[in-house]
Amino acid sequence: MAYVPVPKDLSKVRTKIIFNLTLRQIICFVLAAVVGFPFYFLTKGIIGVDVAATIMIVLMLPFFLLALYEKDGQPLEKIIINYIRTKQNPKVRPYVTENMYQYLKDEGKRERGRQLEAKRENQTKKRKKVKPKG
Repeated sequence: MAYVPVPKDLSKVRTKIIFNLTLRQIICFVLAAVVGFPFYFLTKGIIGVDVAATIMIVLMLPFFLLALYEKDGQPLEKIIINYIRTKQNPKVRPYVTENMYQYLKDEGKRERGRQLEAKRENQTKKRKKVKPKG
């Protein structure tokens, strides 16, 4: 009886289409071929075969990296975008919160101050009402 290995984490399983490649990889390889091969065939007579092949490889390399490189489940373009975002944002992010306990404490002090002020006003009004006989 034949046994087929089944991965435990199915989120990392990618659907393969042709030659055990995903659709993303096929698209990137086709784009690399569309950019690289015409450049090679158009320039090999002018700059030489070795230089044309080297430049073709350099032109195709970004497409290969986009097709194959993946870190922590993220493709290369997401990694680059996240890197740019972190460079654009400020380096120091101050930790600022609203301390509700401090707010309540301050509000309590203000309320107590209002009560004391009202009490003083009442005492001064009573003193004004009661006039000493003299």
